[in-house]
Order: sequence, then structure tokens, then C-alpha cells
Amino acid sequence: MKKWPLAIIIAGVGGLALAFSLAQALPSLRTTSSAIEVDINDPALIKKGEYIARTADCVACHSVLGGEAYAGGLPMLTPLGAIYSTNITPDKETGIGNYTFDDFNNATKHGVRKDNSALYPAMPYPSYQIMPDEDVAAMYAFFMSGVKPVHQPNRASEMPPVLNWRWPLAYWQAIFAPKREFVAETDDAVLARGQYLIEGPGHCGSCHTERGIGFQEIALSNADSEEFLSGAVIDGWRAKSLRGEHDGLAIWSTDELVDFFKTGRTDITAAFGAMAEVVEHSTQYMTDDDLYAMSAYLKTLSPKPGEPVTVAAKQDVTTQKLMDGVYDSRGSILYAEYCQVCHRADGKGVPRIFPALEGNSAVYSRDADSVLQITLSGGRMPETPHDRMAFTMPEFINLSDADVAEVVNYIRNSWTNQGSTVDVDDVVQMRHFLSKKPKTGTDFAPDLSISATEGANRE
Repeated sequence: MKKWPLAIIIAGVGGLALAFSLAQALPSLRTTSSAIEVDINDPALIKKGEYIARTADCVACHSVLGGEAYAGGLPMLTPLGAIYSTNITPDKETGIGNYTFDDFNNATKHGVRKDNSALYPAMPYPSYQIMPDEDVAAMYAFFMSGVKPVHQPNRASEMPPVLNWRWPLAYWQAIFAPKREFVAETDDAVLARGQYLIEGPGHCGSCHTERGIGFQEIALSNADSEEFLSGAVIDGWRAKSLRGEHDGLAIWSTDELVDFFKTGRTDITAAFGAMAEVVEHSTQYMTDDDLYAMSAYLKTLSPKPGEPVTVAAKQDVTTQKLMDGVYDSRGSILYAEYCQVCHRADGKGVPRIFPALEGNSAVYSRDADSVLQITLSGGRMPETPHDRMAFTMPEFINLSDADVAEVVNYIRNSWTNQGSTVDVDDVVQMRHFLSKKPKTGTDFAPDLSISATEGANRE
């Protein structure tokens, strides 16, 4: 065994100690002090804070199905292992009951805990950073006085030793989360409001923007790059592009987007998984003006560079074969047996009940993760007062790997769909991913729908 010279060992230990010491100081450079005095008992301020917390979708990440609101415990998968959201109720022992406004503001906007430790970037403070202190003050009043305190200890992360050290996050923040302010792209007040909601409290980029080598969002605004909101794979789902290409929002109207944000559905589409949670806990509560502002802003985004605004025409020969009972592949047999009763022979589903598969970019997109995961794990629609019932898709985990690949390939390439081929190894990998996914109640499926209008609008 090679022996390291004593001088190298001492230098290594000294370097590590220096890096650790500097990391203790870096968070203090991010924190701020505010002159705002917050009356946490002001009913108007509490109500304002409740609305802002809805726009920031705090409850979705800091709650679990069947658990207490804001008490934490939701698992979030990272390449290094699962971390869990924290208790942000005003409980003084396990929550944030002892936080001052400055403590709360620094955690929300700058990613620094009360103990001066850096927060994991699963908390979207790079987005929240552009929120004005006055809005965060209103949220503070809401969390201190409008949320029930819940005594629920926080769960430790499942990252392995050494990799679970928190102090290196201070360097991550210095490199990937510099201080920034909101800069409107336009003088149009409506579009500026939409941009702010998308870029800031809505933190849409957390799911819909690709991550870089340090797991950082590669762009935090449209001004940074046209890669902003251009789609990403997160937690095993494909979060679609929200830009102007065909796989994005090219043929969506502003009114359709407003309807989707408000209800989680249109006549053609339905939200699942993380997007269902966003609708259920956040966007359904937003004002019509704010929903319109977000939708109008998204429609101004140019296509992702190199991505087509349209796709090549393809004749639908699938529908007639299914209607005639012509099953010329294993995939067609499986589709007829397990899928057709809901999604229909023409793949267009049922308005506001079953989403379309034909023309749905979540089905035929370059990444098949979403369709594989929803096939294996199922999902449900968001519950809102705008529709009488929320429907659930069953899981088909008992199908063999070969059969899952067959039916997924059939769906991805039938009607007018044109997707790449999925193989058995892809199914095996998804099963393995799902087997490692922490469970806290019921796992939800993703949005297979936001682009499903593409098929209907081409007719």
C-alpha cells in the first residue's frame, strides 16, 4: 500500500480546514437585514401572505399526502440520494417558530438557515431571490399566524457520508446562486407581472429548465439564455418545454393556458404528477389577472434554438385499424386490452376526463421517461371545484418489461405520433428507479397533457 508523505497529509488536512472555515463565512455574505417591522397579527397582511404563499407553491413541497400542511417530509430525489422538505409551521421546536423576519427572509431569498448553514438548492431560493422584501414579510405573517404549528421533527437526508456535508453548499451558492434582482423585459405591465410570477415565486424553471454539472439551473431567466424553460427531466419525469417550439407551447392559445392553470384540464388535456400538484395547491387559487399574465408571458418566449415549430405530416392509419379490429402487432393488442377503453381508438381520449395520447409531446418526446413512468406507476388528476370529479390512471406495473416496451412504442408511434424507440433496458431502468423512490403515501404521475392539444388543434 502506498504511503503518503507526512507533508502531503498535513497540507491536505490544512486545506480542508481552510475550506471549511471559509465556508462558514460565505453564508454571512449573502444574508441581509431589513428595516421592515412585520405585524404578524395584521389580518390584511396575513391574507396577502397566504396568497403570495400560494403563488410560490410552498404547500406542495412542504407537505405529504395525508399529512399536516407545511409540516415537511416530502422526499426529493437528487443524483446523490433523497432529501426531505422541512417543517415550516410555526412550531418552536421542529418548525420555524423561533425565526425572526430576517431569518425567514434570508432562508427564503438567500438560502441561509437561522444557524447560518446553506440550504440545499431543492429550495428554489435562486428564484425567490427576486421577490421584494415586502412580499416575503407578508408570507412571514402568514406562516407565523395563519398556519397551525405542527410538532414534527425533520427527516435526515439519505445521501451517503461525506456527500451529505452541508458546508460545501456555501461554495455552490457563491458560484451558482449569485445575488440578483428582477429586471422586466418589457414596459407592458401585464407581461412584466407574468414574467415576475414565472421567474420568481412560481419558480417554473426549477422543473422546466435543464440542470448543469452542479445541478444548477442553466438559466434563471429568458435574458440569461433561450434554454430557460426549454424542458428538463426531473425525478424521472419529463417537464415539457414552455417555449414556442412544437414540443412546447407553439399551438397553445393564451386562453387554453389560463384554463389549464386554473382547472388542471382543457377539453383535450389533464395535468398529472408534479404539475397536478402545482394546479391543486397553487395556480387554481390565483387571480384571473395573474393567470392571464403568466400565460401571456409564456406565449412571448421564442422557440428553443434548433427545435422545430412544426413537425412532418404523418397520415393516421391507426384509428381505422383499431376500429376494424385489425391488430397487427403485440403493441396494438396491448393497447386494445389496457388503454383503448379510456383513450379511445383515435387516441384523443375524452374531453376533460381522459387526456389525449395522439399528438401529445409528452408521449412522443425525445425522452420517454414520462410515458414509461406513468405506465408503470399510474397517476391522478388535480382536484379543483371546476370539474365534478378527478380521475385516476391505474398502474400497469404487472406487465412484463417486454410488454411495457411494446405498448409504449406503439403509443409513441401511432396516429400522427413520431417518437424514438424504447427498448426493454429502458423499462428495466425505470423499474429500478421507481423501486428506489422514497414513498410517503401515494406517488403521483406527471403532466402528460400540456401539449396534448397539439393533436386536436391539427385537425
